[in-house]
Formats: sequence, structure tokens, C-alpha cells
Amino acid sequence: MTAYGSQEMSAPLKRVLMRRPGSSLAAADPAKWHYGPTFDGARAVHQYKAFAELVEKSGTEIIWLEDDGDGLADAMFTHDPSLMSDHGAILLRMGKPLRVAETALHEKAYAERQIPILGRITGEGTVEGGDCIWLDAKTLVIGRGVRTNQEGIDQITQILAPHGVTVLAYDLPLWHGEEACLHLMSVMSPLADDLALVFAPLLPAAFYQMLKKRGIRLIEAPADEFHASNGLSLNVLPTRPHEVIMVEGFPATKAAMEAAGCKVETFEADALCIACEGGPTCLTRPVLRRAA
Repeated sequence: MTAYGSQEMSAPLKRVLMRRPGSSLAAADPAKWHYGPTFDGARAVHQYKAFAELVEKSGTEIIWLEDDGDGLADAMFTHDPSLMSDHGAILLRMGKPLRVAETALHEKAYAERQIPILGRITGEGTVEGGDCIWLDAKTLVIGRGVRTNQEGIDQITQILAPHGVTVLAYDLPLWHGEEACLHLMSVMSPLADDLALVFAPLLPAAFYQMLKKRGIRLIEAPADEFHASNGLSLNVLPTRPHEVIMVEGFPATKAAMEAAGCKVETFEADALCIACEGGPTCLTRPVLRRAA
């Protein structure tokens, strides 16, 4: 069986890199890590367990990174420190200084499984995985904002160009400021090749127009739930086309996806996702996505 490869966002999730939170999260200082008032380390660890069970139930193999007390509280958000392609992993350089050391955890996990490294972001370049969306196998869209800069985008462009991939970059709004995290995937979650959940008011206008031109159906995330969740109502993980996992407590968003033909499973996440500003997608780094 192929061990790696992913240049799409919603094909069946076969293999994923995840980090089981432990003492680093349980002991995290919420002020230092910019966690919200509902943060509770012990409850967050418990809620993560329920999420991992849903991922396993979907038939996905989990490659586990363990929290050995390294103090990297955000390292459970494995989507950000690396990006997978069909030709190997790209090691990214985090825009949040507290997270820079996480990339080494991914590099070690890939080396242990003989997954090749296609390239890495170096120098002053920054790219976080949450800013990267495979629109199709030949088109990577990247959000340019607080966490991802032009130097990083230029480096990814050079890494992927020999493989026939076009990289398109769009500016993101500042929204809640530099300390908060608005990724491109904060305002768009692909649900299938031709379907996405979006919060249109924060989408780059040119990107929004391109999605419509491509015939991608856009489900508008209900604004009240988007704001109440600090954007996490939109952060949903497809385990296969039209089958997703989302945080509990946002029934209008769930109903909107179900009306579009999606099967939606939920888990309690107030202490984990809402408090720590990262949803189900953020908690996973797809290593292999392939049609059955």
C-alpha cells in the first residue's frame, strides 16, 4: 500500500499524523498560548480522546506523536508544521514563534517511516499548513497573512514547480489581530471536490470569485455561529467526500452541511478546539488521501 501522498482535501483519509496531548497541554499557561476562557487542560485531553476515536472509526490509520512533556502545547495541531504532496512532505516554518520547534517532530516521524522530504521552508520564510488548500491536484492556494509570508510562498512555489503544481496566493484580513490566528482554512473548509463550507465576508474576493467560476458549491457558514465559535464552527474535517467531523454545539452549521448531502459527526470541544483556536482539521496532518 502507498504510504504517503495527498494533493487534495477531501478524498478518503487513509493515514494521518496526530499528536496525543498530555502534560504539555494540561500544564499550558493560557495567557502565554493565547487560549480562551473555556480552556481546561484536563478536559481538553479528554475531549481529544473522543475526537481521535471518530477518526479511527472512519478507518484512518493514525501515526501518533506523543507529548513527552516538551512544553509544546500547540503541537497537537499537527496540520500546520508540514504539508504533504504526492512527492513527499514539505517541512514548513511556523509563523508563531512558540511553535517553531514543532517542525522537527514531523521530520522525525517522517524519517522513521521512510517518507521522503520534498523540501523545507528556510531563512525568513514562514508558511503554516492552515494557510494551504489544494484546490485540485495541480493547484495549491495559500493565504498570505500573519502566519505565512511572501518569502515562504516563493519557496513553496519553487519546491512544487518541477512537479507541475501552480501556487496561487491571496491576502488575508488581519481580523482579530496578530496574536489571534486567521488562516485561509479559517474561512474555507473543502467538503468534496465541488463543495465547500465558507465564511464569505472574510474570504479574499478574488479567491471567492475563482471558486464560483470553477463551479464549486459554497455553503455559507451561519454568521452567528461563526462568531460565537471564533470561527471554529467552520473548521470541519472531511474523512471522505461528504463525510465530516465538526465540533459540537453549532446546529445551524451542521444542518446546512446536511442539507447539502453531508454526513456530520460531532464531538464536545469547548475546552479543546474553541479555547485553543484550532478545530478538527487543525488537529490532523493528512499523510495519505486516496480515492477507494
